[in-house]
Amino acid sequence: MPDLTLSVQYAAACPALPRWRLRRWMQRVLDIACERIHPEDRFSGLSATLRIVDAEEGRSLNQGYREKDYATNVLTFEYGQDPEGVVHGDIVLCLPVLEREAGEQGKPLLHHAAHLVVHGTLHALGYDHIDEDEAQDMEALETAVLASLRIPDPYQER
Repeated sequence: MPDLTLSVQYAAACPALPRWRLRRWMQRVLDIACERIHPEDRFSGLSATLRIVDAEEGRSLNQGYREKDYATNVLTFEYGQDPEGVVHGDIVLCLPVLEREAGEQGKPLLHHAAHLVVHGTLHALGYDHIDEDEAQDMEALETAVLASLRIPDPYQER
């Protein structure tokens, strides 16, 4: 199974999301993705930083990198794979957006947070949802990872 090297930064305090919980979710993504990925696309690990930010930093990052003037729930910066097969990336979770969305969707905070961490981790691994086939593959993988964590399918209500 792929190794995970994880740095967690708390620019916004969130006791509900300790490092061990974030690490567990991300490792589950790696394990399940590795089982399903084509052998020539395999990776040996993920080296990532996960940063939890407030609305001001979330907005600034979204403006600076996506030219969108609002805070979004998750941003992922994918840096690719090094010669040893380790994928590198950064994931940013905006805590106020995550909390607001969980409330609006009537979901437990931890379920929504897990979904966003899984989603961001898959982006770091190179998954995307630009076209319909990619979106279906990514959503199926997200749903499988979340089910393994006993979290309901976040797409079921659509």
